[in-house]
Order: sequence, then C-alpha cells, then structure tokens
Amino acid sequence: MTLDPTAVGFKTKPYRFEYDWKLPVLYALGIGAKRSELDYLYEGRGPKVYPTFAVVPAYAPVRELHERIGGDPAAVVHTAQGIRLHRPIPPGGELVTVGQVEGIYDMKRMALAVLETRSESAGELCCETRWSILYRGAGRFGGAPPPKRESPTIPEGQAPSFAHEDAVSPEQALLYRLSGDTNPLHADPEFAARAGFGDVPILHGLCTYGYLARAAIHHACQGDGDRMIVFEGQFKRPVWPNETLLTRGYDLGEGRIALRAYSTSRPETLVASCWAELSTSET
Repeated sequence: MTLDPTAVGFKTKPYRFEYDWKLPVLYALGIGAKRSELDYLYEGRGPKVYPTFAVVPAYAPVRELHERIGGDPAAVVHTAQGIRLHRPIPPGGELVTVGQVEGIYDMKRMALAVLETRSESAGELCCETRWSILYRGAGRFGGAPPPKRESPTIPEGQAPSFAHEDAVSPEQALLYRLSGDTNPLHADPEFAARAGFGDVPILHGLCTYGYLARAAIHHACQGDGDRMIVFEGQFKRPVWPNETLLTRGYDLGEGRIALRAYSTSRPETLVASCWAELSTSET
C-alpha cells in the first residue's frame, strides 16, 4: 500500500482505555522493575505509575493512524519517542486518547511520519506522546523535509553523574508485550529471522525507553517518577535478550538530564539524543 501524504492532520476517534492497578504493575515489570521499586509493583502503595506508561493507551490510536497513512508495514521503523506529562497517570480508571498525524516529511529515500496523541483523565489533559516513524523507500514524493528538533547536548568532556546497569532477561520482550505491543518481531523467532534479526526476537524499542526512564527516575528523582515532565529519545540499535543495558546520565542543570544507553558487550550507542526534563521540587 502506498504512503498517503494527505493524511496530515487526520485525527482518530476518541479511544476509551479502561484499566486497573494490575496493568501499570505489569508494565513496570515489563520495563525491568525490581522488588526495590515496590511503590510501582504493589497496589498497597497505590501503585505509582511510571510516566512512560503514557505510551500504553496510545497503542490503539497509533494503529489507526498507521492505517490511515498507509505504506508498507515491513518498511516501518520506529525511530524516536517522546512523552510529556501534565499530571501523574492514575493507577486505574479510564484514559480517553485521541491521535493525530502531525506531519509527513520527505527525506529523499525515506519518509518520516510524526504522530501525536493526547490522553485525558476525568476530562483533564494527563499526558501526550510523540512518535517518529520512518518509512523506508517511501520518500521523494515532493514533500517538505522534517523540521529540526533541538535536544539538550552533553558538554564535551563532562563526566556522567550516574551509571546504571540492568540485565535484560531472555523473556523480557515476552513480558513487555503483554502491556499491548504485540508485534511478533519481539516474540516469534521465525518472524525475527525474516526481518533480518537472526532467529532471536529483539527487545521493543519502547521497552528500552522504559528502562532508561527508570534509570533516570532512580538516580535523578530519588525514585519519584511523578517528577518526570518530559522524556525523549532516538532509537539507534536494538537490545538483545541476555544483554546488560548500561545507562549513563549527565546533569545539565535547570532540571534537565541527558542520557546515553549502551550494551556492556557492544560499543555502539543504542539510544541517542535522549533527555529528560524534571520538576525541580519533590512531589
């Protein structure tokens, strides 16, 4: 199916997403939460909800946006993700989410679609998400190039203010997908092989994204995820089961931190242009 640039501005119907405390807990386990993060794992303490849970109610409207845009599903690459929190996500209830195609941009060999969602709780804006999706081979349609988006940079020579390691279990992608991202790339060895990843399903990019947010919350927010306002990152390379994910954080001042993610067994950067904006007052 051909990608349709006229989809820009298209809005989905409102999606009502009902859930109870079990889903945020399942999500927390899916992004690697440990017993020491009991506030996010035990309903007797709320539970608190990791801010990156904002992507979960967005799955259904984002699927509708993909259908409206068209393009070859096999040529799709999720290249970047952002969230913005306006208030803490409730541990249960209903979120109403609407998605919109913000833009479709021409990158010569590829096209870039930017999708946005807004989720409301009890009629008030709770969280927003921004999804950057590459369509390989779909460029040269005469569209405008993508606008530049600036992200905070790490001053040359600055040492990290923290380093955090998380071992990724062989079953992590199978656990994460139970929150709603059921792409077979992350479960089916035959599908992964056809996609060019050998016969080992890779970790979801959004799962890696959640791991980095947890690291930032642990070290820069004293475990209080309600202090995270913005979190953005670009996915460069996949994470494999049995790898150890190393996250380094850099304090940039004024409530901003930059992050870089690596595997301890590979020198490549896995997530780039990653940064968070934090509330400077504890909640």
